[in-house]
Amino acid sequence: MLVTLNEVLESAEKENYAVGAFNTPNFECLMAVLHAAEKLNVPVIISHAELHEQISPLSEIGSVMVLKAKEAKVPVCVHLDHGETLDYLQRALDMGFTSIMYDGSRLSYDENVANTKKAVEMAKKTGASVEAEIGVLGGHEAGTEMDVKMEDLYTAPAIAKAFVEETKIDALAASFGTAHGIYKVKPKLDFERIEEIKALVNIPLVMHGGSGVSPEDYTTAISKGVRKINYYSYMAREGVTATENLLKTKDITFFHDIAVAAREAMEEDVMRAMKVFSQK
Repeated sequence: MLVTLNEVLESAEKENYAVGAFNTPNFECLMAVLHAAEKLNVPVIISHAELHEQISPLSEIGSVMVLKAKEAKVPVCVHLDHGETLDYLQRALDMGFTSIMYDGSRLSYDENVANTKKAVEMAKKTGASVEAEIGVLGGHEAGTEMDVKMEDLYTAPAIAKAFVEETKIDALAASFGTAHGIYKVKPKLDFERIEEIKALVNIPLVMHGGSGVSPEDYTTAISKGVRKINYYSYMAREGVTATENLLKTKDITFFHDIAVAAREAMEEDVMRAMKVFSQK
């Protein structure tokens, strides 16, 4: 069932849980996520990051994502993650994506506001939802390791409030201690900051760099107002681990055996995350 980001997060707000948003740059990732959501009977967000364009063009994977979302037995939002250009966001909207994220976090505040407002107007024409970001997430969406002083990147609550009021976005990605990629050390999350931001903006908050966070920290973040948790790097790593183990233990001739092993391992990892996010 294809739905918008607003639709899946509305229930999450009312019932105090989070919805997982999983990058699906190939078919194995996509089906791992959808199978997990259907097995647990929970809503889900499938995402395509602009950063993955070189390995998985939107023109190839986007229409598949929309089709499989429509066929799914659970509510599925199809989301464009970390779109850095308005043209790319428009391409996703034209394909039927029901949510877009404009990422102007590396721009000046005024430039970020101006472009985010344009993204909101674009999304209105198709009924899609809009997420945007204030503060900078460490690491990289492709999964590279991060090595950065996180405190320098955190979102300022007062600026978050002004940004939301000016742009009229539907969900806010805030920086409070998570980072993209594989953690070298356990992240220390600033829960007080998230609680303060939530009180000021009164819209769903988004945790980027969500994979690798402890179940206890997920639960606390959710209690403070996080309603969307982005998760990819550790799921993808599980696929790699399963592939390595298979090749060590069996003489594999056909690639599809590797693909199945990777998909099944990713599905198990996604299910573990979903159980925590949904508080089941």
